[in-house]
Amino acid sequence: MTGLISKSFSQVFKALLTGSSRGIGKAICESLLVNGYKVIGTSRSAINESTNNEFNEHYQHINCDLSDPEQVTQLKALFDSENPPDVLINNAAYFGPADFEISDEEWFKVWDQTMQVNLKAVAQLCKCAVNAWKEKGIEGRIINISSRAGQRGDTQEYAAYAASKAGMIGLTKSIARSFGKIGITAYTIAPGFVDTDMARESIEVYGAEYLTSGLALNEIAPPEEIANLVMLLAEGKLTHATGQTFHINSGSYLP
Repeated sequence: MTGLISKSFSQVFKALLTGSSRGIGKAICESLLVNGYKVIGTSRSAINESTNNEFNEHYQHINCDLSDPEQVTQLKALFDSENPPDVLINNAAYFGPADFEISDEEWFKVWDQTMQVNLKAVAQLCKCAVNAWKEKGIEGRIINISSRAGQRGDTQEYAAYAASKAGMIGLTKSIARSFGKIGITAYTIAPGFVDTDMARESIEVYGAEYLTSGLALNEIAPPEEIANLVMLLAEGKLTHATGQTFHINSGSYLP
């Protein structure tokens, strides 16, 4: 495309990945590094030294609480640099309960935090990335990790989470439709239950049968499967699928 930087995928790419220290994010991070990417990862707290050594010298960690808009704004400097990330992966999320029977004040406190972390911070980072890529002529890629709940819905106490993840899907489609002609693509991955710490915490609350009921397979998905798909999208191997939502949920939701 005229005026755009056409990069060979044999070159070193840089990715910004939120929520890189555990679960799906850690699996994505390790896959990116193994495949030669430089990764800037974020989490609310510092990672320990042993984890940092596992990631190697191509990994940079930034402590960033996405529930604080000022901290999210500070990440804008990454895209204002001469060599901004080519790939933005919004993975971090807040999953907090807000039962319909609690007070409005408590209820909206959870809703506000959920929307800030899962949607507003995501939108802000997407805006920074798109504007930087447009200015520098970079064919960037956005990969947003949504959830099965964003299309299927969730139990009433997690309605805020489901609503935020549905909003993420709409945001991704809008970016894909608006900026595809200048080489910017955007995708959503919507996992169901994944074998992570969060899933194991849910097992303690609801029991293993709750997590596996309704699955077409015998087990919930390993985080490595989400990481495998992220790599295909990041490497530009599914460019013409821009705007699509990819479901990895062991057959528990089939749109």
